[in-house]
Amino acid sequence: MSPQRQSSPARSAAARTTSGAARRSRTPIVDSACAEAVDLAREAAEDTAGPAQVGEHLGLRAEADRVVTHYFVCLDPAYTGWRWAVTVTRASRAKNVTVSECVLLPGDDALLAPPWVPWLERLRPGDLGPGDLLPTAPDDVRLAPGFTQVDESTDRETQWELGLGRVRVLSREGRDEAAARWYDGVAGPRAPIAASAPAQCSTCGFYVVLAGALRQVFGVCANEYAPDDGRVVSADHGCGAHSEAVSLPAVSEHNPPVIDELGYEVVPTGGDEDAAALDDEALGHS
Repeated sequence: MSPQRQSSPARSAAARTTSGAARRSRTPIVDSACAEAVDLAREAAEDTAGPAQVGEHLGLRAEADRVVTHYFVCLDPAYTGWRWAVTVTRASRAKNVTVSECVLLPGDDALLAPPWVPWLERLRPGDLGPGDLLPTAPDDVRLAPGFTQVDESTDRETQWELGLGRVRVLSREGRDEAAARWYDGVAGPRAPIAASAPAQCSTCGFYVVLAGALRQVFGVCANEYAPDDGRVVSADHGCGAHSEAVSLPAVSEHNPPVIDELGYEVVPTGGDEDAAALDDEALGHS
């Protein structure tokens, strides 16, 4: 028994799928008129950069039907490894080739700037100073809502007796001296960084309260980006890394700097004569 043939709608759908895939994967054919427009492309590059900055023709690439990009060596000493890319095109059934765009593109050996890194990812522990604000993300994994991490150990901590298991413990005098020293030092409320803080440490999620009588005034900072990380701070101390610091809007993040790529000054780096001339200029001699 012969196999059944597909219905006409099924065959047409399969044909449309096959033809669509072929159109998407088809490599553009190099247009002969656009490929021969090397002089036109060079003229456009020289008009943009100057005749002395455009070198030999490196080749071409078909971008689409009747669209070809020509590549030229960039002779600018500040852009070694770069190349001029001039795209030419023509209309359907037209013989006149025109320039679409002319840009300077990096080659494989071009020196490029490092990728842009947002300031929050560039920040490292110790970078925070007086007056700086470090907003904490609402979903920061280092913080949790209050009273959600209470477990059985909480009851055991309340039953801990100061000095249990130790021969001697801190006396009242020693404790008061330490408290006065800490409170009057850089971890107290009169430190420069505390004066410009948005809030006190007592309301910060990174503030770990000490045990015993010192818990009323002191705790330990547990924020790795804060300047007091791992140190004792007073409850009325503060810094810009407060967990509830106001989050800055996304628009406050500056865009990468815009560099004038056409205006620059070539500085000689040759021999001793150039170095001596630069030294004379630095001393005010002409």
